[in-house]
Amino acid sequence: MVLSMSRSVKIPRFQEKKRLIIIGLDCAEPSLVFDKLKERMPNLAGLAALGTWGNLTSTMPPTTIPAWLSMFTGLDPGQLGVYGFRNRQDNSYREPRLFNAGQIDAPMIWDSLSQAGKTCYVLGVPGTYPPRPLKGRLVSSFLAPNTLADYTFPKELKTEIEAAVDGYMLDVEGYRTEDKTWLRDQIWLMTKKRFELACLWAKEPDWDLMIVAEMGIDRIQHGFWRFFDPRHRLFEPGNQFESVIPDYYEFIDGQVEKLLQAAGPEVAVGIVSDHGAQAMQGGFRINEWLIEQGDLVLTTAPEKPQPLTAGLIDWKKTSAWGEGGYCGKIYINLQGREPQGIVARQELAKYTQDLAARLEQTSDEDGQSLNTRVVFPEKEYRKLKGIPPDLIVCFGDLAWRSIAEVGTNRIHARGNDSGPDDANHAQDGIFIFSGPGLARQAAKNMSILDVHKLIADYCV
Repeated sequence: MVLSMSRSVKIPRFQEKKRLIIIGLDCAEPSLVFDKLKERMPNLAGLAALGTWGNLTSTMPPTTIPAWLSMFTGLDPGQLGVYGFRNRQDNSYREPRLFNAGQIDAPMIWDSLSQAGKTCYVLGVPGTYPPRPLKGRLVSSFLAPNTLADYTFPKELKTEIEAAVDGYMLDVEGYRTEDKTWLRDQIWLMTKKRFELACLWAKEPDWDLMIVAEMGIDRIQHGFWRFFDPRHRLFEPGNQFESVIPDYYEFIDGQVEKLLQAAGPEVAVGIVSDHGAQAMQGGFRINEWLIEQGDLVLTTAPEKPQPLTAGLIDWKKTSAWGEGGYCGKIYINLQGREPQGIVARQELAKYTQDLAARLEQTSDEDGQSLNTRVVFPEKEYRKLKGIPPDLIVCFGDLAWRSIAEVGTNRIHARGNDSGPDDANHAQDGIFIFSGPGLARQAAKNMSILDVHKLIADYCV
């Protein structure tokens, strides 16, 4: 599937040019917002009733990076050259590099609007560190190392916001934890501080576009999904944290209400999420599977579980290796591209097709099909920049996480190698658009790439 703005999507028609506020709720799940928790979210339900709403199809992979970047540039991951939080720098065997905003030259929507003379306030959008200058102000996201760094534009804004909210929180540090009471309280506190700052900004008269992105739903779902969802394999009815996710969604709805009250009735509003969520059924150790299949050969067998590193791999005997994440990424050790490639270029298409077919036949520990989906980047994206993976793998159609570690001699896991995690991502997020200038109409699914054009059409 290629995400395209040419799809038959009903985009709201704007009658006047008014101020627009976009509220990003990272990982907000459509089945919760529009169905199961709708009664606990009267403000979002009210916005939907007065405007247009539906599922927002995310990028592939449907992860925070690159999804927010695609939303606010209108470019797919291939056009951006960003395929996840970490990306290969070149065709060597060096470790992938953690994404930062300096790695893309594409203008974000607020860059373009700034050049057009519009004032933009941007708060918490992932992928904005280090901050780039704009006409307005920007507070970057959890990818900033800490609040001691220069995480704002202008730089002096940092001192102002630290005082305004009594210590700003970029994220909940160490959110993969078994201390669930602490985690719940920290997520509430982070969200409260973010919306307090957003409300202060919203009352100011100068801005034309304001974007606020909150990570709390993502953190609460990764930490508490098993306590909430009866379909999760670890769910226990009546547990002490069963209401944490519904309570938090209700809390978010109240924060949205406060923000829109601060902004005033003449402001149009969009609610968006970068992807959805679902119960994580388990983990699939992609490199252990490649070893078992004979595609990956190690120099020595590790005595205990550890991350796969270049030094462990016998490159002269290895055809492919993989990376972990909510989707798996597989790279082919190609002759003439990788330093010690062994797969001949004339065999690449045949080999990747064979590898994809084998991946699609993967099963769980009971022999039941995982319904694994394999994506070919050259078919998925409009163009390919940077170093794309050769295959992207959605184990269990995203219900199973890809795990890169080796040294276990086991393919299947029932947890996450990076710490406690209850939820995996789902392909669709949400959108709601409402307010002055937005025509009421029946909702249809949108692509995440459509949001950029919608904002530009409204604000320019």
